[in-house]
Amino acid sequence: MNQPNSQVDLFLIEGCMRCSKGATPACKVHQWKGILEKLRQMLLESELIEERKWGVPTYTLNRKNVIMLGVFKESCVISFLKGSLMKDPEGILELPGPNSRDGRLIRFTLDEQVVKLKDKIRGFILEAIEIEKSGKKPERTLKDQLKIPEELKQKFEEVEGLEKAFNTLSPGRQRGYVIHFLGSKKSQTRINRIEKFIPKIMEGKGMMD
Repeated sequence: MNQPNSQVDLFLIEGCMRCSKGATPACKVHQWKGILEKLRQMLLESELIEERKWGVPTYTLNRKNVIMLGVFKESCVISFLKGSLMKDPEGILELPGPNSRDGRLIRFTLDEQVVKLKDKIRGFILEAIEIEKSGKKPERTLKDQLKIPEELKQKFEEVEGLEKAFNTLSPGRQRGYVIHFLGSKKSQTRINRIEKFIPKIMEGKGMMD
């Protein structure tokens, strides 16, 4: 069993601290603590290293992110960052969002779901580890490549740290922003949209977070 990370202990007590509800009874982490602890236990039994990145528990292999735990208002999730490469004949894994490509997740609302799926979850964890060890990467087509708007490139130069923050976002979050920014033909509208979401990007959040 791997050593628990004290920062993840803190996450389970006070939350990710990315909103004003952190370290208060209203933090949504408290609602899902039982499920998160069960998932954490299974992950600690693997060879993955427990870390905390972007405020949430992240499990790595050779410094590469493999699995993350996340919380939402209506559910909590275990996310497999290369889930598109995983075998899922029973359709347990789901896309995080309509613009997601690589990641897959399992969503939980009841402790009983973890108990029911525990063997499947352990299998997915082992498969995710083997995929990372193999060096496999999801295939990319020209359609998959992000076309960064010129207006966003300009903001990267104007706003210190913005480009780094954007590149740190998950591929799905990056894609969501780019699709939204490019949704307007007018340059000024694209600029307005970018400026509106700069605070969220700097906080490591997606459009819908």
